[in-house]
Order: sequence, then structure tokens, then C-alpha cells
Amino acid sequence: MKFSTKGRYAVMAVCDLARHHDGRPVALSEIASRQKISVSYLEQIFAQLRKAHFVNSVRGPGGGYFLAVKPSQIKISEVMTAIEHPVRGNHDEDGVFATRGASDDPTRPLWEEVGRQVLDYLGKVTIADL
Repeated sequence: MKFSTKGRYAVMAVCDLARHHDGRPVALSEIASRQKISVSYLEQIFAQLRKAHFVNSVRGPGGGYFLAVKPSQIKISEVMTAIEHPVRGNHDEDGVFATRGASDDPTRPLWEEVGRQVLDYLGKVTIADL
């Protein structure tokens, strides 16, 4: 299973948002400063998170983002799969396993199972757990 920096940063950003929400929207610049991630990169991530209905936004002065779902209901696997793009041409149904061997590669089932196990584990961990 391959997780990009973007997917890992998405989890970090959602955790940061959950930790620092105090009844007001949290600006991306605040998250960027705390997590050492560029604001432009966070804008891309949060556009995908908003599309996946994990966050909502408020525009204008004092605007920012807040969680649309309780942290205890957001699984890490859901955040990762909302951000990660499927690798085209793979034979897996989930679209997130980065296996690239020949079709008769004898190790392919091993790596696909490892990927499923990782995704299963991440499906048991929530933002609240972190």
C-alpha cells in the first residue's frame, strides 16, 4: 500500500483541526504554521476533505475550517482514501494498493494482503484516538 505525503498531511491537518477547534473556524495559516505545511498545499487537501464532507468552511475575516463530523467518527482510513488517488491499472477493488508487478507476479497476493491489513488497521483508528 502506498500512502503519499498528501495523505499523511491530511491526517495531520485533521488531527490539528480537531485539537485546536475552540468554537471558531480554524484558519489554514494556523494549521500550516503548527504543522510546517504550506498553505497552498493545505488548500488542496482541504478542498478534497470538504468534498468528502469531513470539513466545512466559513469565508471572510475570521473564517476558516471546522470538522463536519465528530473526531470519534472519522476513521484514518477514510481520510486517507479521500485524499489518495487510485493507482490506475491495478486489479484491486479498493483502488489504493500500489502493486505494479507483472500479472503473473507470485508476490502480488502478498503485497495486496499487506495493503488490506494496513487499511483494516487504519479503519479501526479514529481522529479522536490520536
